[in-house]
Amino acid sequence: MTREHLLLSSVANERVKLWSSLLEKKNRDRQNMFIIEGIHLVKEAVSSGAEIEAIVYDADRGMPEEIVAISEQVRSFTQWYKASKQVMAKCTGTKSAPPIFAVLGKFKVSEEALYDKKGLVVVLDGVRDPGNVGTIIRSADAVGANAVILGRGCVDLYNPKTVRSTMGSLFHLPIIEGDLTTYIQQAKEQGIHIVGTSLQATDNCYSYNWQAGSWLVMGSEGDGLSSEVEALVNKTVIIPMEGNSESLNVAMATTVLLYEALRQRKFNN
Repeated sequence: MTREHLLLSSVANERVKLWSSLLEKKNRDRQNMFIIEGIHLVKEAVSSGAEIEAIVYDADRGMPEEIVAISEQVRSFTQWYKASKQVMAKCTGTKSAPPIFAVLGKFKVSEEALYDKKGLVVVLDGVRDPGNVGTIIRSADAVGANAVILGRGCVDLYNPKTVRSTMGSLFHLPIIEGDLTTYIQQAKEQGIHIVGTSLQATDNCYSYNWQAGSWLVMGSEGDGLSSEVEALVNKTVIIPMEGNSESLNVAMATTVLLYEALRQRKFNN
């Protein structure tokens, strides 16, 4: 923190061009990096020990006090920069640029937590809305789920809107992107129950035994589960509706189910 932080004033700077390109998925995939925005997410990244390539703050506003307080915890190879408002806006793609952002390496995630025979894993199939995916990750984190798996057709985990919506929970539990059929088949071989939702289900979500190892599989609101994934589900439940609402959105429904699982697992005495 004692050395001078390089000032980036021009959006034509090569570093700035690279970072701003990370707003697009193809470039995140190519560079194996992504951007997080704002004080809270940067704090979460630092406390989690994430691989931070660079931390960039608004030169006019100065480094936020909350980041100054934890700066000694930042890994030594992290580069620090101060930047003009134009650069801050260019790299975050927002009308109102945050006071700070960071460039991170994509996560190296272990799959070990997936196959806990008493575990709880959330599996998303074709959920494209970043706000919903981020909220589901937060809910999974809140109930102590083992992991979240994002299948084909889901929004990119590293999409800036998804990242913001997680509110830092993406640093707290494994989030894996991959082929659902392969993962689900392996889970079934371990005796893990694959649970979906259905309006035709005979069991409601409160009568199902969530204390057993369970993977909760949720599809998009418009399309539901893909036929390949639906064929692998061996139990379906329904969320009871007492009012006139026809349905809950996928994030709300997933949260209801996860909290029933938490209630049974931790508060059922």
